[in-house]
Amino acid sequence: MIQRLKPLRQSARVSAGLLLLRFVAGAAFLYHGYGKIQNPFGWMGPDAGFPGVFQALAALSEFGGGLAWMLGLLTPLASFGLACTMTVAVWMHAGVLHDPFVALQGGRSYELASVYLCVAVLLLLAGPGRFSADRVAFGEKV
Repeated sequence: MIQRLKPLRQSARVSAGLLLLRFVAGAAFLYHGYGKIQNPFGWMGPDAGFPGVFQALAALSEFGGGLAWMLGLLTPLASFGLACTMTVAVWMHAGVLHDPFVALQGGRSYELASVYLCVAVLLLLAGPGRFSADRVAFGEKV
């Protein structure tokens, strides 16, 4: 298991880019998840089509995953959780609500959830880079 937490060896340039991406996207998730973590089992309201446990998992993945991305800590786990959450968000907006990819007149869309899903997949595959708590704690793959 520890081997999976070791980041790939990356150049300083690539690692700096990953750090910037992790920090900005992580801060956005921290912000989006903050309100949800205040009421983790009911943030969607009483008429939600999702059980409280799934709402809590989404709240934890957004708030905790955002913090983990910012630190570069347990990045594969955080990225997996956020990828799952964003897959559900894309599916809900695109498949269930039939929202457009981009709402040119404002309103709901699944553009942002798609971008966050791609960031999660990138960090899951590429790792956090050398400027991360994962590298300090677990070393890096050779």
